[in-house]
Amino acid sequence: MSSTQMNSLDLTHPPKASEFSDEIVARFAREVAKYPNDQKQSAVMACLSIVQQVNGFVSPGDELFLAAYLEMPPMAVHEVSTFYNMYNLAPVGKFKINVCTNLPCQLRDGQTALDYLSKKLGVGVGGTTKDGLFTLQPGECMGACADAPVMLVNDRTMCSFMSTEKMDQMIETLSALKDDGVQS
Repeated sequence: MSSTQMNSLDLTHPPKASEFSDEIVARFAREVAKYPNDQKQSAVMACLSIVQQVNGFVSPGDELFLAAYLEMPPMAVHEVSTFYNMYNLAPVGKFKINVCTNLPCQLRDGQTALDYLSKKLGVGVGGTTKDGLFTLQPGECMGACADAPVMLVNDRTMCSFMSTEKMDQMIETLSALKDDGVQS
């Protein structure tokens, strides 16, 4: 959920906290146990990651559950989930492609790469293809400025020196994996 969406929430019908299975709550508990009792909130990033692994994205209800579970204000959880690009606040495609658009990458064709993929996939920046296979997003620094243009697929696989040929090959390879058990 973007900050605009958060500001436009119907406060007369606020979201309800999500419910999680005992197995998922046990995973949260294992993360919380890594910190002193008075610092439960330190597990927020790990717990958000678990939610995303389970649901594919972090909903407002998920944020409310974690806020109560970690004994922290809901806005504090929301600030973390919106600060980091790795948390999806809405469903995304099977393959989420983040293209670095920070200045060093801009100077080495990062925006050109983003525009190319947008046109190739037929989707606007921030959008998901109609088949639900690809979500294309701009990203902030990925720590590989010398390798620009740089992309991150599903927050795990870094792709460097991405020419149009390499982007075409990447899309072709990922498209071939569409029926495999690859998770975003």
